[in-house]
Amino acid sequence: MDAFDAIPDPVVIDILNRVGDVKTLIRCRSVSKRFNSLATQSESLLLQLDQILGATESDSEIDSPIASFFRSLFKSIHGLLPPIFSKPANSDEILTRSPKTPAQILSGFERIRNLEVELYGGDVKLEKGAAVKWKAEFGKTLKSCVIVAFRSATVNTSAATEAAAVVDGVVESDSEFVCGLKTRVVWTISALMAASTRHYLMRDLVKDHKEMEKLIVRDSDGEGTVVMDAAGMKEYRETEVRGDNKESERVGERTVVPCVRMSMRHAPSLMLKSGICLEAATLVVVRPTGVASDDNDVELVTEAFAGDGDDCMYGEAVTALLKRRRNVLEMNSF
Repeated sequence: MDAFDAIPDPVVIDILNRVGDVKTLIRCRSVSKRFNSLATQSESLLLQLDQILGATESDSEIDSPIASFFRSLFKSIHGLLPPIFSKPANSDEILTRSPKTPAQILSGFERIRNLEVELYGGDVKLEKGAAVKWKAEFGKTLKSCVIVAFRSATVNTSAATEAAAVVDGVVESDSEFVCGLKTRVVWTISALMAASTRHYLMRDLVKDHKEMEKLIVRDSDGEGTVVMDAAGMKEYRETEVRGDNKESERVGERTVVPCVRMSMRHAPSLMLKSGICLEAATLVVVRPTGVASDDNDVELVTEAFAGDGDDCMYGEAVTALLKRRRNVLEMNSF
């Protein structure tokens, strides 16, 4: 007997659980029948979806708009399904069996509790130099979303400390807030559409894996994050079982965004203590209309941008923007 075979199954599962990466675990399933059964019992997984390269003519066959979108997005997972032990498969056969959606990729995993999905890039298209970062929480629909964006960022170390000290005391006039409001609303809508698209993409995963406790969907660019906790996923499943379309409407390839109330803070020019100057810096906190709230944005914003590490610029920006005047707007469902 091989020495590795003497290791108890729980120990092997713990090792594989620490690996986490779905691609690696799927390849492990090809090692042996034992690995094929144990790898699928991992509880904490990371699924990375790479950008697609070299699509072929056969990929142009369209079953539906959704299938076409999935086909283009997840083609990078070619060759990851384990071969059938009774019949060895060559590389061409594996390619033809490549999964199309996250739910199909993870269909063999039986005990997922914590799942992180990393998409290959951000979704929001902005003008050159502009940037946006957002975090949204979902249940059956949007629960909250925090968005921070700016038109450009420049470094100006001279007099940075003095400027940073002054900016906190600046009171924005109505005319300053109205100026550029259209652009800020477009940023907000774009982020909400990106979040609702990711929520829609995960619908089958949420329905299939009822033991899952936390789902995080982010992108490799660090632009946006969608979060669903155990209560939110349970709420979503119950809505689907009831068939209550009013509570979980969809349009195209995304979940409908409900009527929302937006708390918007804005600074025409925001000088940070680090010497970075952000033009048209904007902070938006979005909640569904009619949801009971104490209107305290600080806790929600702090949680959304806590522990950013290399993105500490955003943390400093939101801290400064929270001191600015709050303007409340409402937006219809879309």
